[in-house]
Amino acid sequence: MGKKGTIYLGIAILTLAAFMLLQYSKPKEINWFPSYVASHKIPYGTVVLNTVMEGLFPSQLQQVYNPPFEFINQNDSINGSYVFINNDIQFNKEELNALLNWTAKGNRLFIASKDFEEELKDTLGLETDFSYVGFETSQKQLHSLLNPRLTLTDSIIFNRDTSTPYFNKIDTLNTTVLGQVAVVVDKKQKELQVNALMHPFGDGTIILSTFPEAFTNYFILKRENKAYTAGMLSYLDDGKPIYLDNHYKSGKSFYTSPMYIFLNTKELKWAYYIALFGALLYVIFEGKRKQRAIPVVTPLPNRTLDFTRTISDMYYLKSDQKSIAEHKINYFLDWLRTRFYIGNIRKEDDFYNTIASRSGHSFEFVTKVFSFMEHLRNSDQISDDDLLKLNTLLQKFKAKTDGK
Repeated sequence: MGKKGTIYLGIAILTLAAFMLLQYSKPKEINWFPSYVASHKIPYGTVVLNTVMEGLFPSQLQQVYNPPFEFINQNDSINGSYVFINNDIQFNKEELNALLNWTAKGNRLFIASKDFEEELKDTLGLETDFSYVGFETSQKQLHSLLNPRLTLTDSIIFNRDTSTPYFNKIDTLNTTVLGQVAVVVDKKQKELQVNALMHPFGDGTIILSTFPEAFTNYFILKRENKAYTAGMLSYLDDGKPIYLDNHYKSGKSFYTSPMYIFLNTKELKWAYYIALFGALLYVIFEGKRKQRAIPVVTPLPNRTLDFTRTISDMYYLKSDQKSIAEHKINYFLDWLRTRFYIGNIRKEDDFYNTIASRSGHSFEFVTKVFSFMEHLRNSDQISDDDLLKLNTLLQKFKAKTDGK
């Protein structure tokens, strides 16, 4: 490498090092993924909620990691409140029926999700919709609870989402409205909508909320929002066990890939990138210098045609036309078997008709070919003219069969 090339390489390495230093020193981006996992400390994790609930209900709270269908069937005697909190929760039919049957026995089912399966909404006479006004910077949501006995007096402001789900149809005779939401765009407040309700079901109660963000770290730790979360949790039956679901979560509670440790730790991630860059440099410079030329291996020539010509010349020089004819007839019959999937060669009119229909030849021509082959097989001596005629007939038969 010349002096000029060394200078260019040094400039490139210094530039890359400066870029990596800037990337390393810049602040870590906030992860806004809606995981709702109990151990996650990101804004949309629920570690704060779990810590608070463990302090409020130390002897009643039980973490559930199994699917609800499996958990209920394996524990027939469980009773209390079953809590589900996630960005989206969709039970299958058998699971929903098991939860509803369990609730009807005098238990409470608490679900906070942006949407619910159609079967649950049909059962409770509900319909959902959402308000979407685009990405206006002045947009915000005002959330409020309607129970006058709660300590929450003012509306809670939430301005992270651009869509606001709510219930646009409820069973007014049996449903109790717990919370409402209004969207404010450009300082203009839209109509209040129901986003939290309580519905009796058998001897139990179902509580639904379309605002699962109220139970996340970001919401609870912001201003006085914890009063809203505490108000929603006050509807749980605190005299009985509380089962907190950890199965229906958008995020993962633990990561099985070892690469997660490297890519999630800033120092290890950049050490990994530097190692990859060093390996690339080694391949470019050292590999090019030490790699030997790969020799060109000439493939063995195909001598099949030469061998065939040699054998045919031997037969021809010995004037053994009988053997040549036998070989050509046997090869032709084998070609017929493989081409038309014929088991046995028969000297019958039905067989000739089959060959004629499959090959496109006339019955008379097929009969002529097979009769001539039989004549040659029964002859002791075969002339050159007979051999040439046989070859002409077989070539004509194959040519028309192949569409030539």
